[in-house]
Amino acid sequence: MKKDFKKSNLEKISTEAERIKKDSNYLRGTIVEDLKNKITNGFSGDNFSLIRFHGMYQQDDRDLRSERNLQKLEPRHAMMLRCRLPGGIIKAKKWIKIDSFASKNTLYGTIRLTNRQTFQFHGILKGDLKDAHKMLFEIGLDSLGTANDVNRNVLCTSNPMESLIHKESYQWAKKISELLLPKTKAYAEIWLDQKKVTTPDHEPILGKSYLPRKFKTTVVVPPYNDVDLYANDMNFIAITNNQKIVGFNILVGGGLSIEHRNKSTWPFPATEIGYVSADKTLVFAEAIVTTQRDWGNRIDRKNAKTRYTINNMGLDGFKLEVERRAKAKFKSVRSYHFISRGDRFGWMKGIDNYWNLTLFIPNGRIYDDEKTLLKSGLSKIASFHTGNFRLTSNQNIVISEISEQKKDFIENIAISHGLIRKISKLRENSMACVSFPTCPLAMAEAERVLSFFIFQLEIIMSKYNVEKESIVFRISGCSNGCGRSLLAEIGLIGKSMNRYNLYIGGNKIGNRIPKIYKENVTTQEILVHLEDLIKTWANERKKEEDFGDFVLRKKIVNEVINPIHDFWS
Repeated sequence: MKKDFKKSNLEKISTEAERIKKDSNYLRGTIVEDLKNKITNGFSGDNFSLIRFHGMYQQDDRDLRSERNLQKLEPRHAMMLRCRLPGGIIKAKKWIKIDSFASKNTLYGTIRLTNRQTFQFHGILKGDLKDAHKMLFEIGLDSLGTANDVNRNVLCTSNPMESLIHKESYQWAKKISELLLPKTKAYAEIWLDQKKVTTPDHEPILGKSYLPRKFKTTVVVPPYNDVDLYANDMNFIAITNNQKIVGFNILVGGGLSIEHRNKSTWPFPATEIGYVSADKTLVFAEAIVTTQRDWGNRIDRKNAKTRYTINNMGLDGFKLEVERRAKAKFKSVRSYHFISRGDRFGWMKGIDNYWNLTLFIPNGRIYDDEKTLLKSGLSKIASFHTGNFRLTSNQNIVISEISEQKKDFIENIAISHGLIRKISKLRENSMACVSFPTCPLAMAEAERVLSFFIFQLEIIMSKYNVEKESIVFRISGCSNGCGRSLLAEIGLIGKSMNRYNLYIGGNKIGNRIPKIYKENVTTQEILVHLEDLIKTWANERKKEEDFGDFVLRKKIVNEVINPIHDFWS
């Protein structure tokens, strides 16, 4: 029987990815030699993939691609570099160097906050990469393990100074991050020019071929699901007693990436697997990761994430294997409750009697233009603030540990630089991935059209007297899930330029997958459909009924109860 061409091609891609990891000499490849090549600004062969393990993606400006092709020039290659920042906390003083590097050493001069609670630079030329890594090292940071088939930046409930529990949760995020980091010395040798040591490399948790696919982890303190835990592979929900974390409910197998029309791919919210006491946290974290390492699909990368491993093994089978490796049993899940997942903007006082100010950053993009001076404002605050900056999973920033004496001064800076302004709840709850011009996977615009969509929806919501309500609205430029559109009340996923699939029916706390409402529709068609839906919602909803709940109750779309069966039907 003739083998399916598409399946054969996917297997070829997957096995090639496995070969690259296996042959990389613990992620070294020939990156050092490539850095010496001045003819091209890109990386060649295996190194194109290997640099991702070091926290970088090779990109090019797709706005210039056609023009450069006509000029017989290679694409304008540059790197995106993503910092490792478990829990999203960074000293304000360190921000000054980050700001300076973005201004002087990147093509775009901006800093982007990601929805994985860290920051990234876009547009670093190959010759400046070592300077970027050395700058991070000087301020106690790195980019190791923020991309490719490893555990990514560990997320944590955003404001650790809100209570002793929040502070403790951040410490757990750091511990889990350190436990699951690649142990190879390649990063220090290549980027920091540290001398090679004779001790052989060893990866006791990740293995020589690392994980089958990327792996994402969160630590969460109810009642705020501000890290979108249901989109992640491994999640620790804090269970407390007398202002101390006594253990965690663990949820596994969340993920949102799909492939258009490929019904063997589906999104899935993370599922409860059990409770563990605090002293067993790291043991179970390692057991879950090594189970995914050894049982995950290394033939088909489209089906290699943890949710597919659990589907193949069965949740009970996965659980038994984790328990065998941990040499301990899960206990019954403890009670918990979520009420929201967005950031809480404005001023909040911490347990230390210092103030924290949460600022809205559109798309997480920190820049200056003729209307706002976000980058300059944050830099000015950082120049004298002695506390921390805390990045959130919703691409915003918290200026934390502000004394009573400095509160008004910082607020005035924030207002004068456009960091504090009146915005709608709709805008506060919006999100988009980067997409064009730098993402090579982008099929449609996302970040650059989010403001347009929000502006049009604000007009529509005002027209029907629901402008004070919130709707979780998100756009992804392709189906890989970076914008978390498949946990939105209204989600758009790019199909081609100016065309998207429109999904509706997610909920406020973020544990429900939306259902496709219209396929392959244009921007203008989407706005027509959304106006009709919002008008119906405004006129027929129950008191305080959210948009996502309304469209399910009215059976405008069917609820996705089991995504494996319901998402595509």
